[in-house]
Amino acid sequence: MATTKDSTKKLVNEKVEFLFKKENYLIIITGVVVLIIGYFLMSGGTQKPNEFKYEEIYSFRRITIAPMVVIVGYVIVMFGILKKPKE
Repeated sequence: MATTKDSTKKLVNEKVEFLFKKENYLIIITGVVVLIIGYFLMSGGTQKPNEFKYEEIYSFRRITIAPMVVIVGYVIVMFGILKKPKE
């Protein structure tokens, strides 16, 4: 019985170690914000489903800028995951 009480005391007193450091979490959150901005740039369109506006759907913002922003966001998230924290 004494060994179980000692082992539970050790578990309670142990410091919880997170997988990433604060810097990594900040980088990941930044990447997620960039992703949200990219998807927001990609969204939108006509309000009427029977209308097809070529200029709106195939605009420079949706075809070129938004996918590049999304890719940059994914790269930032991957960097945040793979970066080794300073010890």
